[in-house]
Amino acid sequence: MIQMSLEEIVKGRRSIRKLTNEPEVPRSQIEEVIKLALHAPSAFNMQSGRLVVLTGAHHEQLWDIVTETLRARVPAEKFGATQDRMNGFRAGAGTVLFFEDQALVKTTQEKSPPSYQAHFHNWSQQGSAILQYAVWLGLTEQGLAASLQHYNPIIDEKVMREWEIPDDWALVAQMPYGRPAETPGERTFLPYADVVKWH
Repeated sequence: MIQMSLEEIVKGRRSIRKLTNEPEVPRSQIEEVIKLALHAPSAFNMQSGRLVVLTGAHHEQLWDIVTETLRARVPAEKFGATQDRMNGFRAGAGTVLFFEDQALVKTTQEKSPPSYQAHFHNWSQQGSAILQYAVWLGLTEQGLAASLQHYNPIIDEKVMREWEIPDDWALVAQMPYGRPAETPGERTFLPYADVVKWH
Protein backbone atom coordinates (compact mmCIF):
# COMPACT_ATOMS: atom_id res chain seq x y z
CA MET A 1 0.00 0.00 0.00
CA ILE A 2 1.30 3.48 -0.91
CA GLN A 3 1.90 5.71 2.11
CA MET A 4 -0.50 8.67 2.07
CA SER A 5 0.10 12.11 3.54
CA LEU A 6 -2.45 13.63 5.92
CA GLU A 7 -3.46 16.04 3.15
CA GLU A 8 -4.07 13.14 0.76
CA ILE A 9 -6.12 11.26 3.35
CA VAL A 10 -8.32 14.26 4.22
CA LYS A 11 -8.87 15.20 0.58
CA GLY A 12 -9.27 11.58 -0.48
CA ARG A 13 -12.08 10.83 1.97
CA ARG A 14 -15.25 10.81 -0.06
CA SER A 15 -18.77 9.39 0.21
CA ILE A 16 -18.69 6.18 -1.82
CA ARG A 17 -22.04 4.40 -1.94
CA LYS A 18 -21.31 1.65 -4.45
CA LEU A 19 -19.02 -0.84 -2.77
CA THR A 20 -17.52 -4.25 -3.38
CA ASN A 21 -15.73 -6.83 -1.25
CA GLU A 22 -13.54 -8.12 -4.06
CA PRO A 23 -10.85 -8.80 -3.17
CA GLU A 24 -12.09 -9.58 0.33
CA VAL A 25 -11.23 -7.00 3.00
CA PRO A 26 -9.54 -8.80 5.94
CA ARG A 27 -10.87 -8.26 9.45
CA SER A 28 -7.36 -7.43 10.69
CA GLN A 29 -7.27 -4.39 8.42
CA ILE A 30 -10.50 -3.00 9.90
CA GLU A 31 -9.44 -3.76 13.46
CA GLU A 32 -6.26 -1.75 12.88
CA VAL A 33 -8.34 1.21 11.74
CA ILE A 34 -10.75 1.00 14.68
CA LYS A 35 -8.08 0.58 17.35
CA LEU A 36 -6.38 3.73 16.13
CA ALA A 37 -9.67 5.65 15.85
CA LEU A 38 -10.45 4.93 19.51
CA HIS A 39 -7.76 7.49 20.37
CA ALA A 40 -10.24 10.17 19.24
CA PRO A 41 -10.99 12.75 21.96
CA SER A 42 -14.21 12.97 23.96
CA ALA A 43 -15.48 15.43 26.55
CA PHE A 44 -14.12 14.63 30.02
CA ASN A 45 -12.50 11.59 28.33
CA MET A 46 -15.81 9.81 28.92
CA GLN A 47 -15.29 7.57 25.85
CA SER A 48 -19.02 7.02 25.39
CA GLY A 49 -18.74 5.84 21.79
CA ARG A 50 -19.59 2.20 21.14
CA LEU A 51 -19.03 0.39 17.86
CA VAL A 52 -20.58 -2.78 16.47
CA VAL A 53 -18.88 -4.08 13.32
CA LEU A 54 -21.02 -6.26 11.08
CA THR A 55 -19.41 -8.42 8.40
CA GLY A 56 -20.50 -11.30 6.18
CA ALA A 57 -24.09 -12.41 6.65
CA HIS A 58 -24.57 -9.96 9.54
CA HIS A 59 -23.64 -7.02 7.29
CA GLU A 60 -26.02 -8.27 4.59
CA GLN A 61 -28.78 -8.73 7.16
CA LEU A 62 -28.48 -5.11 8.24
CA TRP A 63 -29.05 -3.82 4.72
CA ASP A 64 -31.91 -6.27 4.25
CA ILE A 65 -33.50 -4.76 7.37
CA VAL A 66 -32.99 -1.22 6.07
CA THR A 67 -34.36 -2.17 2.64
CA GLU A 68 -37.53 -3.73 4.00
CA THR A 69 -38.05 -0.86 6.44
CA LEU A 70 -37.80 1.63 3.59
CA ARG A 71 -40.02 -0.46 1.31
CA ALA A 72 -42.93 0.29 3.63
CA ARG A 73 -42.18 4.03 3.49
CA VAL A 74 -40.99 4.81 -0.05
CA PRO A 75 -43.56 4.96 -2.89
CA ALA A 76 -43.29 1.89 -5.14
CA GLU A 77 -42.57 3.98 -8.23
CA LYS A 78 -39.53 5.52 -6.51
CA PHE A 79 -38.26 2.40 -4.79
CA GLY A 80 -35.96 1.32 -7.63
CA ALA A 81 -33.41 4.01 -6.80
CA THR A 82 -33.65 3.13 -3.11
CA GLN A 83 -33.07 -0.55 -3.89
CA ASP A 84 -30.00 0.33 -5.98
CA ARG A 85 -28.59 2.38 -3.11
CA MET A 86 -29.14 -0.47 -0.65
CA ASN A 87 -27.54 -2.96 -3.03
CA GLY A 88 -24.47 -0.71 -3.23
CA PHE A 89 -24.09 -0.81 0.55
CA ARG A 90 -24.88 -4.52 0.83
CA ALA A 91 -22.18 -5.44 -1.71
CA GLY A 92 -19.48 -3.99 0.55
CA ALA A 93 -17.26 -5.68 3.10
CA GLY A 94 -19.06 -4.62 6.26
CA THR A 95 -20.75 -1.89 8.25
CA VAL A 96 -19.66 -0.06 11.38
CA LEU A 97 -22.59 0.86 13.61
CA PHE A 98 -21.89 3.84 15.86
CA PHE A 99 -23.67 4.07 19.20
CA GLU A 100 -23.47 6.33 22.24
CA ASP A 101 -23.63 4.74 25.69
CA GLN A 102 -26.34 6.88 27.28
CA ALA A 103 -25.84 5.40 30.74
CA LEU A 104 -22.19 6.45 30.73
CA VAL A 105 -23.07 9.91 29.40
CA LYS A 106 -25.61 10.34 32.22
CA THR A 107 -23.19 9.13 34.89
CA THR A 108 -20.46 11.49 33.69
CA GLN A 109 -22.98 14.32 33.44
CA GLU A 110 -24.12 13.82 37.03
CA LYS A 111 -20.52 13.92 38.29
CA SER A 112 -19.72 17.16 36.47
CA PRO A 113 -20.17 20.75 37.72
CA PRO A 114 -23.80 21.95 37.44
CA SER A 115 -22.88 24.63 34.89
CA TYR A 116 -21.70 21.88 32.48
CA GLN A 117 -24.53 19.39 32.84
CA ALA A 118 -26.89 20.84 30.23
CA HIS A 119 -24.27 20.36 27.51
CA PHE A 120 -23.53 16.66 27.73
CA HIS A 121 -25.88 15.59 24.95
CA ASN A 122 -24.10 17.95 22.54
CA TRP A 123 -20.67 16.86 23.76
CA SER A 124 -21.64 13.22 23.36
CA GLN A 125 -22.69 13.83 19.75
CA GLN A 126 -19.51 15.79 19.06
CA GLY A 127 -17.41 12.93 20.40
CA SER A 128 -19.30 10.49 18.20
CA ALA A 129 -18.73 12.68 15.15
CA ILE A 130 -14.98 12.82 15.81
CA LEU A 131 -14.89 9.03 16.21
CA GLN A 132 -16.81 8.56 12.95
CA TYR A 133 -14.41 10.86 11.12
CA ALA A 134 -11.39 9.09 12.60
CA VAL A 135 -12.68 5.72 11.37
CA TRP A 136 -13.48 7.18 7.95
CA LEU A 137 -9.99 8.69 7.59
CA GLY A 138 -8.48 5.38 8.69
CA LEU A 139 -10.45 3.51 6.05
CA THR A 140 -9.33 6.04 3.44
CA GLU A 141 -5.70 5.62 4.48
CA GLN A 142 -6.13 1.87 3.93
CA GLY A 143 -7.39 2.46 0.39
CA LEU A 144 -10.96 1.59 1.35
CA ALA A 145 -14.19 3.49 0.79
CA ALA A 146 -17.19 4.35 2.98
CA SER A 147 -20.11 6.67 3.49
CA LEU A 148 -22.03 7.78 6.55
CA GLN A 149 -25.70 6.82 6.72
CA HIS A 150 -28.48 7.71 9.17
CA TYR A 151 -31.37 5.27 8.95
CA ASN A 152 -31.93 5.57 12.66
CA PRO A 153 -34.40 5.80 14.33
CA ILE A 154 -36.58 3.80 11.91
CA ILE A 155 -34.31 0.73 12.11
CA ASP A 156 -33.38 1.01 15.79
CA GLU A 157 -35.79 -1.54 17.22
CA LYS A 158 -34.87 -4.28 14.75
CA VAL A 159 -31.14 -3.59 15.04
CA MET A 160 -31.24 -3.64 18.83
CA ARG A 161 -33.12 -6.94 18.81
CA GLU A 162 -31.15 -8.65 16.02
CA TRP A 163 -27.72 -8.03 17.55
CA GLU A 164 -28.71 -7.92 21.23
CA ILE A 165 -27.56 -4.33 21.70
CA PRO A 166 -27.69 -3.05 25.29
CA ASP A 167 -30.73 -0.87 26.00
CA ASP A 168 -28.55 2.07 27.04
CA TRP A 169 -26.78 2.27 23.67
CA ALA A 170 -28.32 4.78 21.25
CA LEU A 171 -27.72 4.26 17.53
CA VAL A 172 -26.14 7.33 15.94
CA ALA A 173 -24.96 6.35 12.44
CA GLN A 174 -24.10 3.52 10.07
CA MET A 175 -20.90 3.39 7.99
CA PRO A 176 -20.89 0.77 5.22
CA TYR A 177 -17.36 0.19 3.95
CA GLY A 178 -15.54 -1.82 1.33
CA ARG A 179 -13.57 -1.34 -1.83
CA PRO A 180 -14.82 1.47 -4.09
CA ALA A 181 -17.02 0.46 -7.01
CA GLU A 182 -17.66 3.99 -8.28
CA THR A 183 -15.77 7.23 -8.82
CA PRO A 184 -17.17 10.21 -6.91
CA GLY A 185 -17.90 13.48 -8.64
CA GLU A 186 -16.10 16.73 -7.98
CA ARG A 187 -16.73 18.50 -4.69
CA THR A 188 -17.42 22.21 -4.44
CA PHE A 189 -16.44 24.41 -1.53
CA LEU A 190 -17.59 27.74 -0.18
CA PRO A 191 -15.05 30.56 -0.50
CA TYR A 192 -12.46 30.40 2.26
CA ALA A 193 -13.11 34.04 3.24
CA ASP A 194 -16.81 33.28 3.77
CA VAL A 195 -16.03 30.45 6.16
CA VAL A 196 -12.92 31.53 8.05
CA LYS A 197 -12.48 34.89 9.78
CA TRP A 198 -9.15 36.13 11.14
CA HIS A 199 -8.66 38.91 13.67
